[in-house]
Amino acid sequence: MKLPRITGKKVIQALNRDGFKEVGSRGSHHYLYHEQRDIIVTVAVHTGKTLAPKTLKSILIQAGISVEEFQALL
Repeated sequence: MKLPRITGKKVIQALNRDGFKEVGSRGSHHYLYHEQRDIIVTVAVHTGKTLAPKTLKSILIQAGISVEEFQALL
């Protein structure tokens, strides 16, 4: 399945629906934590800019979410 073209802000909203909570940020990098899975995911947020496909793929790997699962969260 093809990765969606999406902004960092939308990625954070989707991950929030999956149980991630924002625990901090430093510059444009926002850190989200999932309590049950005990993992931290870093999402870069640049206003109005879509994430590069490889960046989004890296975020999904960090989160342990497949592309199909991610699309369902959007």
